Amino acid sequence: MSIDLLCVNGVKCSSVSSGIKNNNSLDLSLISLIDGTNTAAVFTQNIFCAAPVLVAKNHLNSNIKALLINSGNANAGTGKKGLEDSYKSCEIIAEELSIKPEQVLPFSTGVIGQLLPVESIEKSANKLVNSLTKEGLGNVAKGILTTDLVEKYYSVSFNVDGVAVNLSGVAKGSGMIRPNMATMLSFIVTDIGASQDELQQCLDISVNQSFNRITVDGDTSTNDACTLSATNQSGILYSQCKEEFQKALNELTRNLAHKIVKDGEGSTKFVEVSVSGLESNEDCLEVAYTVAHSPLVKTALFASDANWGRILAAVGRARVKGISFENINISLNEVQIISSGEISDQYSEEAGSREMEKPEITIRIDLGGFKTNESVWTTDLSYEYVKINAEYRS
Repeated sequence: MSIDLLCVNGVKCSSVSSGIKNNNSLDLSLISLIDGTNTAAVFTQNIFCAAPVLVAKNHLNSNIKALLINSGNANAGTGKKGLEDSYKSCEIIAEELSIKPEQVLPFSTGVIGQLLPVESIEKSANKLVNSLTKEGLGNVAKGILTTDLVEKYYSVSFNVDGVAVNLSGVAKGSGMIRPNMATMLSFIVTDIGASQDELQQCLDISVNQSFNRITVDGDTSTNDACTLSATNQSGILYSQCKEEFQKALNELTRNLAHKIVKDGEGSTKFVEVSVSGLESNEDCLEVAYTVAHSPLVKTALFASDANWGRILAAVGRARVKGISFENINISLNEVQIISSGEISDQYSEEAGSREMEKPEITIRIDLGGFKTNESVWTTDLSYEYVKINAEYRS
């Protein structure tokens, strides 16, 4: 059962304005974890990953007790100095919390190629730690935003033998969104008892069906990360509820993933591209992404233009084998356009235009007789997207 953002026992959070951003908004956040918490994580596959990603990977197996997140500066493309600054930020927070620097995972998001103003973290560290509260996760959802228009958070709760297990998560992401784990930042906490290996297995499964299925613009960030921390405060072990926990985690990550797409920079449409019938799921995904990344398809979606030829052309250039024209079936929501490679007798331009005007659209593409199916979620491409990214550093 999904409900409002839940507090998770063993977790305290805070967010302050440190001056990293120049508009006095929240830009430095902390998630403090009780001793005995285990944490798993997945990171960007961009080979030019940011300094905090490198540091977080090095720290991950060190009994993590704190997650430090800054927004407004990505600390990416900053070389040795960026690494030094990331390690220094861990040292600053560790001293305030009386823990070891390697027990801190650092995360950054914002402009690439600028040095992290460590002095802003240093002067705000005491206030950040003294502001920690059990109810502070909602402020973290605000403090990690960059071009996002709305905060993204979600909670799920389920019962095991009458005992509630809670999961809560926050995420940020709006542009530079292309899955390859994971195109954004997300932090998930739960009060279940689980080993790091168990959490990692669950997180990998969950990310693959959520954050790795979204795309706004096809760009994979240098800073992406998603963490899952389990505090072992509910008295319920993962071994008691494997299926229920995975189901709850999947619900949470998919909801956050959809929120990222719906907040895509300048977007006016939430679009699912569902592809079925090919020999492998990988082939289905290749076709889905080819359609989802097509600028011509995305601009037609923005214009509410039922130019289905753009969809057909994108399918035809996907790098997969075994597509036969006579097997192609394409629909917009419930309106069929192509039936067995021919324009459907039931289709009209008026009907197609009505579907394209809707704020939520499903493009269904069936390409054969295999029982495969994959979906990705994307947006249209608007004038506003260009404006936001053209003026991002202004």
